[in-house]
Amino acid sequence: MLKDFLTSIRAMLVLMLLCGIAYPLLIEGIGQAAFPGNANGQQVYVAGKLVGSKIIGQNFGDLVYKDGKVVMSDGSPETTPDPRYFQTRPSGTDPADNDAATEFENYGPNSTITEQAIAANIAAYIQLNGRYYPGGLKAGKIPVDAADTSASGVDPDISIANAEIQAYRVAAVRQLPLSEVRRLVSQYTFGRGLGFSGEPGVDVLELNLALNRVS
Repeated sequence: MLKDFLTSIRAMLVLMLLCGIAYPLLIEGIGQAAFPGNANGQQVYVAGKLVGSKIIGQNFGDLVYKDGKVVMSDGSPETTPDPRYFQTRPSGTDPADNDAATEFENYGPNSTITEQAIAANIAAYIQLNGRYYPGGLKAGKIPVDAADTSASGVDPDISIANAEIQAYRVAAVRQLPLSEVRRLVSQYTFGRGLGFSGEPGVDVLELNLALNRVS
């Protein structure tokens, strides 16, 4: 019995070293050598400063202050969308756009919680963009990716329809010609994967960086 116990301990230690240490280090080494950009999260730098990632969405907003102090909610600072920038789709992570713990709201399509969350996202989207959209913005015109969260909660891209609506706001706030903003949207629009998978989308981070360079 003691022999079986010692054999089990040795097997556990060997497997722990192989699967828990050696294998992860091997994969990390291969990734750093062959695909350093992907292995490090496709980080984007501007003038030597880290500004985001090509594959992780982020919040383009301003901190909310009250009585000279940043307003906190569940241990995280509250923010309000910066109207100068294109905004990514709603996030289901806690806090929003939390790339350290991606998640989504695991509620069914008939759930009242889902209905309330989508209604709140639609209302927030109209409040942010409605005054700039010609003729006013109605709920029926809002793209799905502006009303509902993604599976990861940190999608870095938005649909072309979403970008087209936001372009009116960005152009007005930045005092840029709408045609110039649309040109940038087109420049940072990518097609379907391998030509057939998924839908075309707009790279929000690169688009916002390009707007900063223009204005």
